[in-house]
Amino acid sequence: MLTANTCLAELIMSTDAFCIAIYTLHNDLNQIKYADFFCIFRGYLTYVSCAMLNYSFLLQAFYRYVLVVHSTSLFLQSIQFQLFFICITWMISFVYPIGFLFNGNIIYNIDNQICQIPLQLSFSMVFLTLCLYMVPVSLIIFIYLKLVRYVKEMRHRIIVVNTLSRARRQLRIVRRTIILVTILIAICFVYAIFIFISFFTDPPKYHFRIAYVIGNLLTLLLMIVLFRFTKPIIICIKEIINRRPST
Repeated sequence: MLTANTCLAELIMSTDAFCIAIYTLHNDLNQIKYADFFCIFRGYLTYVSCAMLNYSFLLQAFYRYVLVVHSTSLFLQSIQFQLFFICITWMISFVYPIGFLFNGNIIYNIDNQICQIPLQLSFSMVFLTLCLYMVPVSLIIFIYLKLVRYVKEMRHRIIVVNTLSRARRQLRIVRRTIILVTILIAICFVYAIFIFISFFTDPPKYHFRIAYVIGNLLTLLLMIVLFRFTKPIIICIKEIINRRPST
């Protein structure tokens, strides 16, 4: 379920990015210099979908930690427990950028043909950076380090072989999650550089375009890696492709 949640978040983010690209191309070709009715909503949805994706990886890392450290707790491993935290992360993702809509923080950038929060040193930009990137990524790294330490301690204790084997297996899965998070960081790296530059001087004229092009390419890589690491999804896709109509 957690992997399906990540795939859904990635699908929403990719759909939003595709709509933004089509809108930007249309305005460039027709030399339109004003925003349409849904421009601000697309900007809002960008922040929502990015948060959903980042927090979905946080849930996966936390769940792997639960499987290793609290392997005997059936409730913590239940579908209800997963669904509860998925709902919590979705609520956070939709609620935290709402203030940007009502305060007029999301504005139309003529040069980049996109509605986003201006890159400058402001409370909105700092709050966005914390909620969107710093908090989930930092927690994922913290959970991973805790899990590595726990597995190392298990090696020095007399434990059941199956328990240690399960812990090592989950640790490998968390390492895959870290690879995905590394790609996430790479997706945001160019955007983060422009944010840092904006704190001291004006960023490049087409900073949003540059960040979105690189981000979209790396998002494609993220989807490929995500499917590569998720065997149930691969099996399901193969079954759909190989399915033949009954005669």
